[in-house]
Formats: sequence, structure tokens, C-alpha cells
Amino acid sequence: MKKRILYVDDNPQNRLLVKRILHSQGHELLEAIDGESGWNMALRESPDFIFVDLLLPDIDGFELTRQIKASPELSHIPVVTLTAYGNAEIEQIAKEAGFDGFLHKPPDRLQIQAILARFLSVNVVGIVLLEVTQHLTSRILN
Repeated sequence: MKKRILYVDDNPQNRLLVKRILHSQGHELLEAIDGESGWNMALRESPDFIFVDLLLPDIDGFELTRQIKASPELSHIPVVTLTAYGNAEIEQIAKEAGFDGFLHKPPDRLQIQAILARFLSVNVVGIVLLEVTQHLTSRILN
């Protein structure tokens, strides 16, 4: 099932790599080049999932994620950092900021697929169950 995924990263090569991976999996990518535009796009588009780089030119990824998780409209959206920086201390700070997961750059297709399945599979199962229920109900009533 096609998902709308926001990726906030100021590096065009990183966005292109993730775009290719997501498109190959049938997803739509929404792109933002900094924290401010990422925040505005998240509010406007309400994506299913958000990837955020930690080092952004204005609002850093930690603060952007704190804002997302503090927003009643957005707090339910899984946010995973996708960063070249990473050690146990940074991962702990990311967790405290509200990130739901942590991936290192450059990601590969399987890592992206696994993290999306981890956070979006419940939604997919719920949608499938709803469709099956509707189908069965229509067959019983007809």
C-alpha cells in the first residue's frame, strides 16, 4: 500500500537516494530541505511517516522532532532519524527528543523497507481488516 513519507534533509544526494528507494517500493516522497519547511510540510500534508536528518541548516532534527511529537495533529506519526552521525550517546539524545527509530546513512533498500514495515504494518493490517470486513458484510447483505 502506497504511503506518503516526508524526508527532511538539506543534502540533495541523500534525498535522491531515499526517493529512488521509496519510489521502487511504491511510496510517495515529500521532500523538505530544512527544519522549518519540514515542519510546515508535516502540518500541511500529514504524512504517514517522517525521516529527519539530525543536522539541518535552521531547526536541527532534534528540535523538529520535539515539535512534531508535541503537536496533537502530528504526534502519532512515526519519526526516524536518518543520519551520518551516530554513537550510543547521539542515539540516546535522539530517543529523548522523541525519535521512534534511528538509521545510519547511507541506508539501503532493505533497511528502509524494514523500518517502514516496523512502524506502518499495523496501519496496513488495520486497512486490510477493514476492507475484508466491508467485503464480507456486502456479501452477507446481498
